[in-house]
Amino acid sequence: MSTTLSPEQQEALFTVCVSAAFADGAKSEVERAEIKRIADDLLSPEVGTAAIYQRVLMGQVDLAAVAAPLAAPGLRELAYEMAVGVCDADDATSEAERAFLGRLAGALGIAAGAAAEVETTAESMALAPVAAPGEAAVAPVIAEDARVKEADALTLKYAILNGALELLPETLATMAIVPLQMQLVYRVGRIYGVALDRGHIKEFLAAAGVGLTSQVVEGYARKILGGLMGRSLGKLGRGAVDQAASSAFSFASTYALGKLAQVYYAGGRRLDGGQMKANFQPLLDQAKALHGQYAPRIQQEAAQLDLKKVLASVRGV
Repeated sequence: MSTTLSPEQQEALFTVCVSAAFADGAKSEVERAEIKRIADDLLSPEVGTAAIYQRVLMGQVDLAAVAAPLAAPGLRELAYEMAVGVCDADDATSEAERAFLGRLAGALGIAAGAAAEVETTAESMALAPVAAPGEAAVAPVIAEDARVKEADALTLKYAILNGALELLPETLATMAIVPLQMQLVYRVGRIYGVALDRGHIKEFLAAAGVGLTSQVVEGYARKILGGLMGRSLGKLGRGAVDQAASSAFSFASTYALGKLAQVYYAGGRRLDGGQMKANFQPLLDQAKALHGQYAPRIQQEAAQLDLKKVLASVRGV
């Protein structure tokens, strides 16, 4: 059976993503603009992205009507998992987001137990510790060239891992991208003698112009465009869906964040917000150009990944 999504199914899934992104009513204008850009740039021309965006902002989305094109159980599970992943992208689920997810689960016919399992897993990822158990907040002082070498290796390692995760069919794999990026920034800061917590790292990402929610929405949008993330209708499996674009996106954004963290923390955190954003885009372009070079390693990593072990590691279990 084909894994190609119809325009109606693309529209339904993206409506769910955007609705989840704005469920708490607290998104900044930058995040709103970025989500609109994602819709305009990525989705099929047959999908009325401007209309979707407007309906969500005006509170005119009928979740029962959105669920109608998603007849297959696999599509409904996918829609719910995406929504949970988007809601938890920037922190624990708020009361407004919980209320939205409850309505969505009802519209999609997701059983309470299955919904709770997805929510629990996603929230544990959203609140995952940035430090490994027993890890000192600041690394031992080493020579500058050794610091650069260690930070470079760490950045490449996380970029390859995140690129590999996007080649897996499970939605939970995408939920690990942001926590892993936060852990990367923490470890780069640690190499340069800076003790960080989640709040500092979120400030760093915001200064770089990286929206946590919009980044997750973009990852899912690329998967919607590519098919069903390895799901045939109603059935889980790796499948043959081309997810190269989604993998390249996660590789590049992770690599660029790691390199920006090196510039920022090695330089004594002297860059302001404008300078951070000005530095980030060239690094992102560089990372996109590097993806082809590392694509075979990303594919090899994906082939041997144990998602359960990766998720447990992210959660510090």
